[in-house]
Amino acid sequence: MTTTNETTVDSDVRLEQLGYKSEFKREMGLLANIGLSLTAIGVLTGMSSAFGAGLFAGGPLGLFWGWNIVSIFMFLIALSQAEICSAFPTMGGLYFWTCKLVPEEYVPFWGYVTGNLYVWGMVFTGTAGNMATALFIASLYMLVNPDAGPLKNGTIVGICICVNIVNGTLNHIGMRAIGTISKINVWFTLVGTVVLVATLFAASPVKNPASFAFFDFENYTGSDNSGFVFMLGFLQAVYALEGSETSAQVSEEAQKAETNGPIAIYSSIIGSWFVGVIYLIALLFNVQSIPNIAGTSFPVQIVQLFYDACGQKLAILCVCILLFAQWAAALTAFTASSRLFFALARDNAFPFKEFFMTLSKGGRVPYRGVWFSVVIASLVHCTYLANAMYFNSIISCAATGVLLSYSMPMICRVIWPGILNDSNRGPFSLGKYSYTVNLAGAAFCVVMTVFFVMPTSFPVTSMNMNYAIAGIGLVLTLVIISFFVWGKGRFVGPVRTVDISVDDLVDLDKKAIA
Repeated sequence: MTTTNETTVDSDVRLEQLGYKSEFKREMGLLANIGLSLTAIGVLTGMSSAFGAGLFAGGPLGLFWGWNIVSIFMFLIALSQAEICSAFPTMGGLYFWTCKLVPEEYVPFWGYVTGNLYVWGMVFTGTAGNMATALFIASLYMLVNPDAGPLKNGTIVGICICVNIVNGTLNHIGMRAIGTISKINVWFTLVGTVVLVATLFAASPVKNPASFAFFDFENYTGSDNSGFVFMLGFLQAVYALEGSETSAQVSEEAQKAETNGPIAIYSSIIGSWFVGVIYLIALLFNVQSIPNIAGTSFPVQIVQLFYDACGQKLAILCVCILLFAQWAAALTAFTASSRLFFALARDNAFPFKEFFMTLSKGGRVPYRGVWFSVVIASLVHCTYLANAMYFNSIISCAATGVLLSYSMPMICRVIWPGILNDSNRGPFSLGKYSYTVNLAGAAFCVVMTVFFVMPTSFPVTSMNMNYAIAGIGLVLTLVIISFFVWGKGRFVGPVRTVDISVDDLVDLDKKAIA
């Protein structure tokens, strides 16, 4: 067992071998690392926010079996990410991994597209999480004041912006604050799950039979294709389980990143599956009326389930638990996006290098990436004023963008399996199973990406169309155009900083552009 000082030196040496000088304080231990990924996944809130969508597309059958099937594939993806993270523990994460897993001539295009697609996916993920936090607050308000009626869209947007600012402030303070909240949230999630499950089983007037909880099929989509509807139910589980790779984004702030990072990635999926299956069973055995949930006036549909099953006072308790968990999960998205902006700017894969590489003096945080994420999220939240449908499409874009980014390193491992070999492999390795795991994970990402952009209501009209296909297409198109207009020639791959200061690096970049 190494001491903390030895651990820090080892991690910094590995970082230097990868070409980067250590710029951050290594304040995160294993528990904080695991907590960050668990918090980013936010299984309680991910399942709760998307529960209605799964309930109406597949019902309990799709929700329960979809959760278990999806968890297996997400675990395979996590194993792949853990192996790559062990070899390349830098805050660039998926972007840096892709650069290292393709032949040199393909690095500029593959790396640039992966990095920029992923960073916007994380910004939109934080945007979605903070909106969900605001909607839980609005639902809680309606529970406490049953005669007040729903909050107006403008009020909800105002709450969103306040949440953005709070999360930006906490991220600005530094990783110690985020790590502490993440560790607290691990225990809060475990205790909260016990409280939610116990409350549902103790208070609900009607308990559903196992035949309903595990095998009842519901279809509110309008489609007559049962197989397609069943697969739509998988999206809830995918949405709930995204985020395990977040611990990789803070690799340069973590102790013994080459081992603690991989452990955090795959163990967070195991923990989330376990918590999720218990929570889901409690929900399905105690749902009182699916039509009530479909017609609810609560901004978050699952609040109606708790209200029907537990009554007003206990529903308030349950929603308070979900609200804290949702807020903690959303908090980590800006942690990841700010580190990605730093990593991309450091390597000339994102403009305004000096701006995004500036660190706060006390906490050594890339704070401008934090506040840039806050500003973008606030602007996107304003689309909710026009129509919630537009905002929901942006959320689908977030999940789709993250999945596409997930697939890039795994596709590289399948096409060029020999690039990561015994000479550069990290302490965690999949050995002979690596190719199979990456192939299965990549295939799953591609299939689920298709379903995320498919219509979920039929017949399709302008009011129920899933505009995610247009949104993700626009983002991808803009990223590719920006590569040829701005990035090509500037970005050639990860830039070595180990032999040069950040200020000198910025000066050289200015001279090169001039």
